[in-house]
Amino acid sequence: MPNNAAIPARAGAQLLASDIAVAFGGSPVLTGVDITVTPTSRWAIVGENGRGKSTLLHVLTGRLMPNTGTVSRVGTVGVAEQEMLTTGERTVREVLRESIADSVSALACLDSASIELTSGTAGAEQRYIAALERVEALDAWDAERRLDVALDGLGAVTDRSRLLSKLSVGQRYRVRLACLLGGDHDFLLLDEPTNHLDRAGLNYLTGRLRDRVGGVVVVSHDRALISDVAHQILDLDPTADRRPRVYGDGYGSYRAGRAAERIKWEQEYEQQLAVTVKLREDLSKAQNRLVSSWRPDKGTDKHQRATRAGGLVRNVHRRQEELESQLLPVPEPPQRLRFPELVAKSGAILLVADRVTVRGRLNRPVSLNLSAGMKQVITGPNGSGKSTLLSVLAGRETPTTGQVHTAHHARVVLLQQESTLPADCRAGEYFRSKTDATVSLSALGLLRPRETNKRIGDLSMGQQRRLDLALALARRPSVLLLDEPTNHLSIALVDELTQALDSTDAAVVVSTHDRQMLRDTSSWNVLDLERT
Repeated sequence: MPNNAAIPARAGAQLLASDIAVAFGGSPVLTGVDITVTPTSRWAIVGENGRGKSTLLHVLTGRLMPNTGTVSRVGTVGVAEQEMLTTGERTVREVLRESIADSVSALACLDSASIELTSGTAGAEQRYIAALERVEALDAWDAERRLDVALDGLGAVTDRSRLLSKLSVGQRYRVRLACLLGGDHDFLLLDEPTNHLDRAGLNYLTGRLRDRVGGVVVVSHDRALISDVAHQILDLDPTADRRPRVYGDGYGSYRAGRAAERIKWEQEYEQQLAVTVKLREDLSKAQNRLVSSWRPDKGTDKHQRATRAGGLVRNVHRRQEELESQLLPVPEPPQRLRFPELVAKSGAILLVADRVTVRGRLNRPVSLNLSAGMKQVITGPNGSGKSTLLSVLAGRETPTTGQVHTAHHARVVLLQQESTLPADCRAGEYFRSKTDATVSLSALGLLRPRETNKRIGDLSMGQQRRLDLALALARRPSVLLLDEPTNHLSIALVDELTQALDSTDAAVVVSTHDRQMLRDTSSWNVLDLERT
């Protein structure tokens, strides 16, 4: 059988990328990226959508050549992208066998060499030693067991005769992820690996990434996974000098470092604006002096007029050069969420749900009392009725049994899980048509002016989610209901939103699977629909 498979380099493995730059169609995607991955590394790559996270993984694997910079690889690399594509009629069994083919081949070679050795074939001892070394290097004896454990831990399909083409995207991804976690690569590169996992699968993935022998690079928006696994974080989001940042000592260090740098960036930007205003004033004064001094006092000869005019012209040119050299070398920093004041009378009962059910979707009776300032988390597995309950509380759906009483002065607003924004409307125009003039879109710090002028259909998923959030906040609710509010939002914005929800006077109800948000709201009341 063939014996040319790559052998893991173990302690000698290294993945090094230096000064990487990538541009598509003349638009820069990555600039000045440096990363060194060793067998003990646990890297997380973070950044908003479109910042080049998946592109960097392609560069690290060799699938994409950077425009500039170098990549050096020593050892084996396994990669799982966000979706596992399938062609033809391959079955789950075939994919699994392909993933351990090197180990199966090595064991077959060892069996063959063993037979030759016992029969006294010439040169058999050398072939046996070589085959044994290869089996040990691949840890081939344990390959099938590792794969079975990973399949079980991730909750992957158990029927190995099923065609990949008949599986859902999530099912296919779990099969691919199990192949990698059950494998023995020097490095694992994973793109949003938590997207299709339940709680048990998330726990297995977290433990496996922590404990495996070999380096890990994870692209993820999952703050809990980053917190639990990452030692180093590469942040591709914008910075004052337009270069990526690296933070050591885990997620806490990243949050603190990013916050401190943002404050400094905002201060530098404000100072720059002040300098620019001063230079514009100086230029305007110089131009005015040039105009007013062109007509000198009576008796001044032509030579003196020419001399004075030349000096003033040079002064104007110098002021213009100073101004142009200072024009925004520091880019505008990211916006901050500016949460509006949501007024609710302290202690006032705003909403009461009394043993509500919805046939087929919320089968267990639920009761809930919401007063001003109350904070409530709703948990439960998919299908337990979390979204249905929020819809009932918002008055959008009538319960089959039970009742919902809303105070006459209460304003209940629901941020739905899925957006229903009209694609052809301009973001700013739509916002103004749905809100009064008391809260402007720009005042909330969720979209920039250039984004508000775009068609909603041309906004990214994250920008559309920001617009949905802005519409909910602009209505100044006294009861704010949020269904999976972290979907499509950046790490920084989710942190800001969580802090604002915790401190607002409004009653807040959140339904979420986001493990970090659940940790950050651990002091809130919890309603578990699985145990109701």
